[in-house]
Amino acid sequence: MREIGMSIPDFFTCPISLDLFSDPVTLCTGQTYDRPSIEKWLTAGNFTCPVTMLKLHDVSMVPNHTLRHLIDQWVLNCNTHQFHDEKDDFCKVGSSKVVFFSSLKHVLESQETTLEQKLQVLEQVNFLSEDFALKNEGLIQMGFFSLILGLIFGEKIISQEMMGLVEKLLDCALKMMSFSYLGDLNMLMEEAKFENFKVLIQQGSYMVKISLCNIIEVVSLQSSLATKELATKIGNDNTMLQILIGYIDDHKQHSELSEAGIKAILSLLSSSQEARRGENLVKQGLVHTLVTYIMEVERKKDNMELGPKATRALELVLKLESGKEAFLVKEVPNGVKALIKMVFRVSGDDEGSESAVNCLMILCCESLEVREEAICAGILTQLLLLLQSQCSGRAKTRARMLLKLLRSMWSKDPKHV
Repeated sequence: MREIGMSIPDFFTCPISLDLFSDPVTLCTGQTYDRPSIEKWLTAGNFTCPVTMLKLHDVSMVPNHTLRHLIDQWVLNCNTHQFHDEKDDFCKVGSSKVVFFSSLKHVLESQETTLEQKLQVLEQVNFLSEDFALKNEGLIQMGFFSLILGLIFGEKIISQEMMGLVEKLLDCALKMMSFSYLGDLNMLMEEAKFENFKVLIQQGSYMVKISLCNIIEVVSLQSSLATKELATKIGNDNTMLQILIGYIDDHKQHSELSEAGIKAILSLLSSSQEARRGENLVKQGLVHTLVTYIMEVERKKDNMELGPKATRALELVLKLESGKEAFLVKEVPNGVKALIKMVFRVSGDDEGSESAVNCLMILCCESLEVREEAICAGILTQLLLLLQSQCSGRAKTRARMLLKLLRSMWSKDPKHV
């Protein structure tokens, strides 16, 4: 390799000899060495791991077949790429990245490689994904993002054994997403792949569900660009919406999944198609779910970040007639009180305060009963505290508008003062 100007990737060299592995074996410490080198080390009376210097409680060696397979494939690709145009910065002989990435890609694509081999390769891809900007743009250029998406959604995978693979694939995909062409996600427009997406988000592992919520968030926020049609498809699918709302309902048991569900729903509501999607979400019971969640957050005084996001989502659906009706007709007891408590919080969250004031403004304009309930529940004190705080000017402006709206009640019925 070195004779033709090809540098050997660090992953393929023995820590002892610094040469290309000929027979890689792994010790009980998890470190891999070339068999001749580590045998020589042990024969010399050393019973520690050369890299970690930990004492070896077991000197047995396990052949690393996956690494051996990668090296064989890499060497094969080296021979293939010797004849590429050296003017091409990415494919010239002096670059070992292209052949190394080709080796990794071959293992993921091949039907002959085992699940264990795929998992080990994904560990390598995950490691490489940590530093795209400096050295790993080749993963993107060689189509790893599209390849990984195809492996995730290509077929229904619900067995526990395969779910571990899907978790690793999704982890890689999310790390690559910021650097990749998001239009590749449009493969989910195919009915078969979209159905597989729904199977995974409904029956997948805890981490798979969270990762898929993150993908929905990205797709929806980018809906004006490459993934507009896909975001519409997700927002119009009642099963998908029911699943996301169910995640929020289950917040007592799975807080991280509830967080991911709220962010996904908020992104769906915040996009250019928010009205249509909002109507669909209201029909699936989102208003009741959000109010219940806000009440629980306020009661426990936790999830300081998620409370404001849930309040913002509620604000967006209350702008719809169906949303207002769902709140006023099927209101959760103490829902108005929960919003009032969100107006001024010790955390000083401007976004949460502004959204809470906007929710109350919408409801008070619509209903005399809500205005009465709000005044009795202490809205005036909360608004005055907000006006004296360091919140944004916009939040203070909305607070003054709500005070002006309520002033009419004071003049007509002084007992509310």
